[in-house]
Amino acid sequence: MKEKVRFIFVDLLRGWALLVMFEVHSFNVLLKPALQKTEWFSQLNFVNGLVAPSFLFISGFAFVLSTQKNLDELRRFGEKFWKKISRIVLIFLAGYSLHIPFLSIRLIHERANQDMMLAAYNVDILQCIAAGLLFIFIARLIFKSDKHYNIFLIASFLIVVFISPLVWQINFINFLHPFIAGYFNPNSGSYFPLFPWLGFLLAGAIACPFYLQERERGNEKKFMYTLALSGLALAFAGHFYLSEIVDLGSNLVKPHPAFFFQRLGYVLFLLGLCWYYAEVRQTKTSFVLDIGRESLLVYWLHLQVLYRHVLHGGQNVASIYGGTFNVWQSALFTVALALSMIIVAKVWGAIKKKYKWFSSRLALTVVVVCIVIFFIY
Repeated sequence: MKEKVRFIFVDLLRGWALLVMFEVHSFNVLLKPALQKTEWFSQLNFVNGLVAPSFLFISGFAFVLSTQKNLDELRRFGEKFWKKISRIVLIFLAGYSLHIPFLSIRLIHERANQDMMLAAYNVDILQCIAAGLLFIFIARLIFKSDKHYNIFLIASFLIVVFISPLVWQINFINFLHPFIAGYFNPNSGSYFPLFPWLGFLLAGAIACPFYLQERERGNEKKFMYTLALSGLALAFAGHFYLSEIVDLGSNLVKPHPAFFFQRLGYVLFLLGLCWYYAEVRQTKTSFVLDIGRESLLVYWLHLQVLYRHVLHGGQNVASIYGGTFNVWQSALFTVALALSMIIVAKVWGAIKKKYKWFSSRLALTVVVVCIVIFFIY
């Protein structure tokens, strides 16, 4: 239990990122279009734009934490190996389930048009995370030396970040299936292609071993302070540089390394803040931690609430109320959504803690049943 307390800051950052994500999706869907053109909303959008980088970074960081031990068992394809693979597969499935037009392969075949299928192939943040985790997991199995593994991650990070502007200019859909093309750039509609977003996950995977090394040396506090201050400097430098290249246009700024490092700077600063908060408050229990620890469930569920067609003959919350709420109505909906997700996280977390065997079998059963229904309904 003590070991987990030392890593509380990981769940805190992930939890806060998810809470802000509820606001992102609610406000973007429900707020009146005229209000979305105001200055305050553009400022809010910048803050919201830090959610995905934070979520990706901490996913890479946490995954490396979880693979520090039992490496021999992983390479022997033991129980730990299959647990990691099944988790990655589950993230892939959750990601694609959010975009398929119907929860039935028969209905997809009969009713889905080309636009629906392009949307189904969309690479969102869950697919980006799953692909990134699979990438660093395979690398961990191949490179037995920690030094060689870290060098590989750093090299991959630099390649992804610096070739992204070039990758965004290639129309991969001309010679690749949209299912594959979506992983390279947004030309086929993807929100989070691997270029440059994989870079944030790789940055987390790179930062983790350095953190563990300094922690073992007794330099944890100094390392986290240095990381946070370096992140702040990186963020300010990014603001200055981006103001000089704004003429490139929004489509070219996103994959630009300056755009990437500016947001990475903020993520490093937020990581340091979460670490400091956890140390000062000696945080052990919190609704933010509950959300962070059940991140996949609440992320998937809150989007189902907003977008799944279950109301009024195939409509959903987004189609019924989208673009009709004022600020207070959107805020109240966001609070209600967040509270419901907190309750779900707390209840499921308590069940997992008290009935570990039962909860794992229940989760597996639900996933298998959903897959079977998808193929036979």
